[in-house]
Amino acid sequence: MEITGEFKIKGSRQEIWDLLNDPDELAKAIPGADRLIEEAPDRYRAEMSVGVGMIRGKFGGSVTVEDKLEPESYRMTVDGKGGAGWMKGDGKIELAEAGEEATLISVAGDASVGGLLARVGQRMVRNVANSLMKQFFQNIEKQAAARRRG
Repeated sequence: MEITGEFKIKGSRQEIWDLLNDPDELAKAIPGADRLIEEAPDRYRAEMSVGVGMIRGKFGGSVTVEDKLEPESYRMTVDGKGGAGWMKGDGKIELAEAGEEATLISVAGDASVGGLLARVGQRMVRNVANSLMKQFFQNIEKQAAARRRG
């Protein structure tokens, strides 16, 4: 299933890049994240609580960041499993200046799910994925504003 989105965030491209590459800030921004542990540079172990419709569960997995071109783009690979199924995703995140002190973030990738999650239906899973992505970037924007305030 294809996942895409564009988000305009207040903050310079470098400021947003720095937030997106800070494990502590990421852990606060990811909806449902219980833990995000850096195991090596750009490799993380994640524990999350996520729900799709009536299905709720805890998931554990890995997050890898590759092909970094600071402050323009990187590729993220996610792999997770839990009692409700599994998910895999791969996507490219691109950051572009969008006027004075604003950044346009473009996300394009593919995701797949299996197990009980897949039985819920791809349409619902896609809606949940888009909602979580929107919440994530809203959280990043709030964190950028908090950093500017000091």
